[in-house]
Amino acid sequence: MKIALLGYGKMGRAVESIAIKRGHTIVSKIDLIKNNDISNADVAVNFSTPTSAFQNIKEAFNNKISVVSGTTGWLSDLEKIEKLAIQENVGFLYSSNFSIGVNLFFQLNKSLSKIMRSYNYSTELSEIHHSSKIDSPSGTAIYLAKDIISNSNYKEWSTENDKKEVLKIKSFREGDSSGIHNVSYNSEFDKISIKHESHSRVGYALGAVIAAEWINGKNGVFSMSDVLNIK
Repeated sequence: MKIALLGYGKMGRAVESIAIKRGHTIVSKIDLIKNNDISNADVAVNFSTPTSAFQNIKEAFNNKISVVSGTTGWLSDLEKIEKLAIQENVGFLYSSNFSIGVNLFFQLNKSLSKIMRSYNYSTELSEIHHSSKIDSPSGTAIYLAKDIISNSNYKEWSTENDKKEVLKIKSFREGDSSGIHNVSYNSEFDKISIKHESHSRVGYALGAVIAAEWINGKNGVFSMSDVLNIK
């Protein structure tokens, strides 16, 4: 498979390494200076900056290339991109996190939130990422929060508000952490927690390459739940 890399930072380079090991070819790399042609790629993998993500994905669609995107912090344009993918008859898959483990963690979080909604527990959500991560909270934390909100009495999430109906997300940026997410349910008597800790970016890169392999030749809008066949 021929892969175009949209964004060639730490994640782009990790995707390149995994893709080559799995027998694929990197045909172009587009970073801050756009000087590579992507027209002969089968699939594009986007880990560009939030400010350049929309235009990079749109350019791939213009070339009838399906896109797997892991950039967070640009989701105000996500609906536009999904509509454009359908219009251009290409495939598009966005995930806030491509780690296989994290996507299993999403399912655990969803199941636990459904169980806990009938009981008198307060919920805490926290995440830690490396100090150079641009967006805060992480897209993964937002995804976790939305599933909790849909199965509880919380109305919205916030990084600042402590009102009873608001789920607070605590975000920390420190060191070179690849990502730690923790969800806790607290009562006067006990505490129930689930936690995912990433040891390296390799897990994210592997999931992104697996998603690219899966979407190649498909049209429509998908998620990692489709790739992993978990609902």
